Amino acid sequence: MHSSIFLTTHGVTTQDLENYLAAALERGGDYADLFFELKINHSITFEEHILKGATKAVNLGVGVRVLSGEKTGYAYSEDLNRNSVLKAAKTAAFIAKSASAGGTLKIDSPKLREHDLYSMASLPADLEIGAKLLLLRQADEAAHAYDKRIQQVQATYVDETRHILLVTSDGRCVWDVQPMVRLNVLCMAEENGSRQTGHQGAGGRQTLEIFRDTLDPRNLAREAARQAIQLLSAADAPAGTMEVVLGPGWPGILLHEAIGHGLEADFNRKRTSAFSGLVGQRVASDLCTVVDDGTIPLRRGSLNIDDEGNPTKQTVLIEKGVLQGYLQDRLNSKLMKADVTGNGRRQGYDHVPLPRMTNTFMLAGQSTPDEIIRSVKKGLYAGHFGGGQVDITSGKFVFSASEAYLIEDGKLTSPVRGASLIGDGPTVLKQVSMVGNDLQLDQGIGICGKEGQSIPVGVGLPTIKIQEITVGGTRR
Repeated sequence: MHSSIFLTTHGVTTQDLENYLAAALERGGDYADLFFELKINHSITFEEHILKGATKAVNLGVGVRVLSGEKTGYAYSEDLNRNSVLKAAKTAAFIAKSASAGGTLKIDSPKLREHDLYSMASLPADLEIGAKLLLLRQADEAAHAYDKRIQQVQATYVDETRHILLVTSDGRCVWDVQPMVRLNVLCMAEENGSRQTGHQGAGGRQTLEIFRDTLDPRNLAREAARQAIQLLSAADAPAGTMEVVLGPGWPGILLHEAIGHGLEADFNRKRTSAFSGLVGQRVASDLCTVVDDGTIPLRRGSLNIDDEGNPTKQTVLIEKGVLQGYLQDRLNSKLMKADVTGNGRRQGYDHVPLPRMTNTFMLAGQSTPDEIIRSVKKGLYAGHFGGGQVDITSGKFVFSASEAYLIEDGKLTSPVRGASLIGDGPTVLKQVSMVGNDLQLDQGIGICGKEGQSIPVGVGLPTIKIQEITVGGTRR
């Protein structure tokens, strides 16, 4: 694939691009861009040995953005008809109406991307349904075989092939083809009237070869079944303020939600984040270094280019406890006089880009996981999280632990259920007293929501010890 599908298959010419941008800037404005997108999605659900449903969706369109100072004009067309795109461009220009003379206009030929993070011979959209169904059957059979108390299994496969083309009034013309696959397994166990569920999933910017070894559908299903069976005998979680150890990998979702969103530039420019105005100041324990990295090959949150056409990069957000900066898109970086970090992201052509995370995680420390657990006399170990709620302004959060254990005299003992962690991001970061040497990224299931837009992300964490945090529990 040596050029954009829009220029080779969908009849878009260089002259069209120039006309669209000229229309976008006809009322003035500092900058304009065109975001073309073709997205092909497949979804298959397999439940109780039966194919329950299979869908295919194709979305094609273009978004036109005009920036004028702090104002943004945005409009989109659901087809590539020339008149429709010109109408969208004129609408965006009207919304961002400006008295300025208008930005410059120059279009170069499409350029090769700086990264090539997910090159592959075939794309998910090209795969036969039979190979995808086999994965789901394997998961279904393995989960039922794990334990006779597993009463219900649902396995879901989703893939996406996304073609994008970015053309800007300052001369950039870049494209990308972004693959994505994900497989989820949900198991329900029942015993003596008690029902519990377990969930496991995996995915990334690959095709079906990702589902091997530890991410083999059968292993994912057994892990989901194990979680459900274990919860049948789990005791109610205690409540109170205590030491808490977070396990590696997916528990990094707490870092993403409680801290990561607060480090996105728009919240800080508007001074609605708990981290506003704190660059250069200590906001965490000196054991904490937090990065956002969109350049890790094949990861769910990685991108060759962001949705503004900028190459992604690794951005150090917090270094040894000191806040270094924020995640920037084009608009906010200009207004805040900061460098673009390649974090302008959007759900699709019908959405305006916002500063968003890619893969966000804390770097590894020096302690072993065993040392961390041994240091706790009485506390809680949270190995996996379910849902949660966060207030960006204050950083306050509530997260439910879907797999947790008591720590007693330095050892993991009884599994517990119904535990939730309650606190705020800035306080929790300062309470980190030990950081493990076992950094793990999640297995590729993260979905992040912001202002009505959902995008794929990655999270990660080594084992960490939080010296003091409130645990909500159900034990009387």
